[in-house]
Amino acid sequence: MKIHEYQAKQLLEKFQVPIPQGGVAATAHEAFKIAESLGGESFVVKAQIHAGGRGKGGGVKVASSLSEVTSLADAILGMTLITHQTGPEGRLVKKVLVEQALDIEQELYLGVVVDRAQARPVIMMSSAGGMEIEEVAARTPELIIKEAVDPAVGLQPYQTRNLAFGVGLNPHLLRPASSFITNLYNMFLAYDCSLVEINPLVVTTDGQMLALDAKVTFDDNALYRHKELIPLEDPDEMDPLELEAKKHNLNYIRLDGTVGAMVNGAGLAMATMDLIKLAGAEPANFLDVGGGASADMIANGFRIILSDPRVKAILINIFGGILRCDVLAEGVMEAAKQVNVSVPIIIRLEGTNRDLGRDLLGASGLNFTVAGDMLDAARKVAALA
Repeated sequence: MKIHEYQAKQLLEKFQVPIPQGGVAATAHEAFKIAESLGGESFVVKAQIHAGGRGKGGGVKVASSLSEVTSLADAILGMTLITHQTGPEGRLVKKVLVEQALDIEQELYLGVVVDRAQARPVIMMSSAGGMEIEEVAARTPELIIKEAVDPAVGLQPYQTRNLAFGVGLNPHLLRPASSFITNLYNMFLAYDCSLVEINPLVVTTDGQMLALDAKVTFDDNALYRHKELIPLEDPDEMDPLELEAKKHNLNYIRLDGTVGAMVNGAGLAMATMDLIKLAGAEPANFLDVGGGASADMIANGFRIILSDPRVKAILINIFGGILRCDVLAEGVMEAAKQVNVSVPIIIRLEGTNRDLGRDLLGASGLNFTVAGDMLDAARKVAALA
């Protein structure tokens, strides 16, 4: 689960991670009032969406007066902000973060992520702050300093010193840097985060270290332990079909292709998408209905696939182990009653009650084709899509 920058900074503040003074506004008047309360002569107005590259897209502006804060906030609020992470459709900006502008001496990168290869959290720090860390890793990997943390031992003081000295920090900043890194890591653990990223982490001319920007992603599988975080999710930042799928406990991710896919089992779903691409088409979604899906869940999944106007054909690939083929057939027929099925359907059924499932679908009157195997199914659906 992702959250907005202003929400991430509120959490950082609870863990004594220094952040700039500021506030979030939904109107230009609110932005003016926040800037007025901050004092000073210059401010930063930042669009709040779940995507990076906001500055390049025109979503981050510096104001040199209170009146300019109002005009900039008015221009940013309501705009459709397009960045390299939003896709061509962009994101509608509904809130802005207003902060004091800072006199910056140095920009750094600091992040904590789970490294699955090492099976432990890794803290990364770089002197190339403000740049995409992927770009730094590709062009100048030597600028990234890493420290893997053994969960049984915890973050050690020598590791924070290695990071601070590795990025060339002034020795007098060693203590605040160590505190900053330790507190950030403590938050990462406390909230079961999968990513915490401060980019840039800035050193001001008066020697302060502050999180100028913040990105936090939580592990969805651990949210049951953090009920207080659930209200932070912004439905407006989610794809409407993904949001609908979440209500029905379906594992659905919308993609850019034209072949809708319904599969039981994540591994089989990944293999199905690979075969669709191998056959020359592009999948429109990832949908794993799971091994224990009910007819109602199948119906909801099928309805969601059909709600995507890009879908030109549907591939249903089911191995009847826990999920019986007749249950799948009942779910598809139930969904067909709710939604007008105007696209061809390719079905590959194997396993428990396969013949019964095929008989039910055959008597349903639906426009479908039975495939002999997975590759045959992929080729048939690609030809139709």
